[in-house]
Amino acid sequence: MPRAKGGPKTRRRHKRQLKLASGFVGGRKLYRQARSTLEKGLTYAYRDRKQKKRDFRSLWIARINALAREYGLSYSRMIDGLKKAGVEIDRKQLAVLALERDRLFAELASTAKQALGAAEAAAA
Repeated sequence: MPRAKGGPKTRRRHKRQLKLASGFVGGRKLYRQARSTLEKGLTYAYRDRKQKKRDFRSLWIARINALAREYGLSYSRMIDGLKKAGVEIDRKQLAVLALERDRLFAELASTAKQALGAAEAAAA
């Protein structure tokens, strides 16, 4: 039985992976190197799609915390106060308000303070 070498299917698969590896640095025109680099790159891409969400959330929290402290609240107290006041706003939108709408953020901060005061009075 004759040995089956790479026919049109293999060539097509190799060309597809070499095309994906175009623009990579080094000897990436060689199939073996291109394939291993491509696998590594796809692994990083998958991992970093998850990490991107984490990074943005921590950025939003830092922005909210910075402005909340100007109104005499910490980040956690601000979020707790908003929850107790029944304000449903996510951190992304809160961070946008902190940057662009200072007056509206001030109103939210005062709402959070009032809700915290009411909760403490009810607990006492």
